[in-house]
Amino acid sequence: MSSAVRLVRNHRLTQAVDYAYAAAVDVPVRSLWLAGACPLDTEGRTVAVGDYAGQAHQVMRNLLAVLEGEGAVLTDLVRTTVYVASSRQSDLVAVWEVYREYLGAHDVPSTLLGVSVLGYDDQLVEVEAVAVLKREREDEGAKSGVGAESEAEAG
Repeated sequence: MSSAVRLVRNHRLTQAVDYAYAAAVDVPVRSLWLAGACPLDTEGRTVAVGDYAGQAHQVMRNLLAVLEGEGAVLTDLVRTTVYVASSRQSDLVAVWEVYREYLGAHDVPSTLLGVSVLGYDDQLVEVEAVAVLKREREDEGAKSGVGAESEAEAG
């Protein structure tokens, strides 16, 4: 199934960037607003302490788990923000390279920020995201039971 997301390029702006300038989505769609994915294991411990790339891998695995739980994939992302607890550009680049490895050709509009601190002990990386899915996926998910956990938790 194709994604509801169409990435937008602009010929009036530089093409020397590895992200789209915008993303367009035609309605009706289902939106997913993801909390920041953190480098936590299933026990809630920060992994890869001191390792920007290692934490970026865990963050992307956790982001994928949330998307997959809702019947979504990375190409359904319409916007991301990547936070890196560092003032060194080389640390931001190390995280960005891992992030881009996961996104592949889907160069979704993104913002990469260096920040002073993140919420968990020893946390260096966080990625928040917005995804959109065509309505057919939501219907398929309901038929297969995908997403039932969140509905049960909400009730």
